[in-house]
Amino acid sequence: MVACRRPNRVGICRPRLTVNHGKPAKAVELLQGAVPYDLGLPGSSLFFGAVYPVYVRREAHLAAQQGAEAATEFQKILDHRGIIVSDTIGAVARLELGRALALAGDKTKAKNAYQDFLNLWKDADPDIPILKQAKAEHAKLQ
Repeated sequence: MVACRRPNRVGICRPRLTVNHGKPAKAVELLQGAVPYDLGLPGSSLFFGAVYPVYVRREAHLAAQQGAEAATEFQKILDHRGIIVSDTIGAVARLELGRALALAGDKTKAKNAYQDFLNLWKDADPDIPILKQAKAEHAKLQ
């Protein structure tokens, strides 16, 4: 679960808090209004947070055990890498896609998504918790 530390331009605090309070279906409902703008850039061209509603919608789908729906949201992020530029959401989306696909029962695609994440992080410090967790989850899929 992710805390919402401050308000932002795309209105994701309320849906994030709704997920944290165990109401993922309500969070998805709250984010439906943002769907037409999922790939738009609010504010200036220096703001690269346009896909955060997509990311939070994915969180809600995962919390609701809807792996296929969550995977669809992650794929949106990965299909539009030019919007996220160097935002960490792009790197983490690969791992989360693997988790969503595993939840949806697609073991082959899940393994591939995990491998994409691990390839991206191959030179990272091996003691980073998210990397250790990803390696453990990937090994369980073997």
